Amino acid sequence: ISIAQKKTIKTIVDSAATKMIEKPLINSTSIGIVYQGQEFIGHYGELEKGKSNPPTNKTIYEIGSLGKTHTGTLIAKAVLDKKINLDDPVQKYLSEDYPNLTFESHPIRIKDLVTHTSGLPNMIPLSVNEMLKNFTKKETPTDLNNALKNYTQKDFLRDLHQIKIDTIPGYNFSYSSAGIEILAAILEKVYNKKFEVILKEYFAKHAQMSHTMINLSPEEEKNLAVGYHCAYNEITTKMATLPWGAGGSVKSTVPDMVKYIKYQLKNDAVVTESHRPLVKVNDRFSSGYCWRVTKDEKLGTLYMHHGGVPRSQCFIYIIPEYNLGVFIITNQSGENTPKDMKGTLNEIFEQIQKLK
Repeated sequence: ISIAQKKTIKTIVDSAATKMIEKPLINSTSIGIVYQGQEFIGHYGELEKGKSNPPTNKTIYEIGSLGKTHTGTLIAKAVLDKKINLDDPVQKYLSEDYPNLTFESHPIRIKDLVTHTSGLPNMIPLSVNEMLKNFTKKETPTDLNNALKNYTQKDFLRDLHQIKIDTIPGYNFSYSSAGIEILAAILEKVYNKKFEVILKEYFAKHAQMSHTMINLSPEEEKNLAVGYHCAYNEITTKMATLPWGAGGSVKSTVPDMVKYIKYQLKNDAVVTESHRPLVKVNDRFSSGYCWRVTKDEKLGTLYMHHGGVPRSQCFIYIIPEYNLGVFIITNQSGENTPKDMKGTLNEIFEQIQKLK
C-alpha cells in the first residue's frame, strides 16, 4: 500500500465520519481500520455535547455484544486444545443438574450456545428482557442497572433452573446473551481460571491487546467514554457488569480493536476455526463462533458483529478478500444508531473497492 493510498484511506474515513457526526443525535465517533496491513485510526466530534472533547486512543469504550466474538475465539481455542467438544452437552460442565436444558431428549450443546441456536432466552434474569423491549424509555438504563448490579453468578445459575426451552436446539437462530455467559462459566471450569483472566491473557499473548477487559481500575474508569441514551440529553450511566461479562461487558480502546482486527486477518488456526460457519441460519447468513458469517456480492465472505449498551453502539467487520477490517463506535445508543453507522461503513467500503 503506497503513501498515496494511505492518505486516500484517511480522506475516505474522514469524509464518511464527518457526515455521520452531523446527524442530529450523534456527536462523536471513533473508527479503526486495517487495510492491506496498514492501520488508520480516526476520532471525530466530541464525547460531551458542547465540550469539544473528542475521543482519543486512551478512550475506553463499552463494546457490548461485540465482546461475544472474543468469547467465540476463546471457545474455538478450547475446542482446538481438546478441552471441550462442540457436541458436548452443556450439562457436562455444570455442577448442578439441569434437566430443563434438554428438549425431547435433545440436550443443549456447546455448539448451540456459540451459534445462538440453543433456544435460551436473550437475558437471564428474565426481567431484563422486558426492559430491553422498551429500550427507548428514559428509565431503561436505570432499570437495567438495578436488575443487574447485585446479580451474581450464583443468582444466574439458580435462575437457569427455571428456564424452559420449547424447540430442538441447533436449528432456530435466537440471539442469547445468557448462552454466552454459560460459555464463560464453561471456560472457567476447563481452564480453572476466572473468565476475565482467560480473556486478558489470551489476547495479550496472541494479539498484543493490553487494554481489553471487563472490570476497570479507578485509573481506567477516568478514561471510560461517557455516552447518551436515545434522544435524551443527560449523560447515561455505564451498564452494570453481567455475572461473567462475556455476554456484553467487555471494554476496549480503539488501538486494541485495531490489533484485534489485525489478529482476525492474520487468521491463525484459532481464528480459522472461530470463523467456521457452524449453522446455516438462512440464505443471508450463517452462525460461526459468535460471528455472523455473510456473503456480500462485492466484498466476498465477511465476518461481522454489532455491539450495543444503553450509551454506545459499535460494529466490527472482517473482510479477508480485501485484507480489510473496520471497527466503528459511537457514544450514542438509539433506534437509528446502527443504520447511521452502517451508512458510514457502506460509504467507506464503496470507496475502498474503487482502490483495488
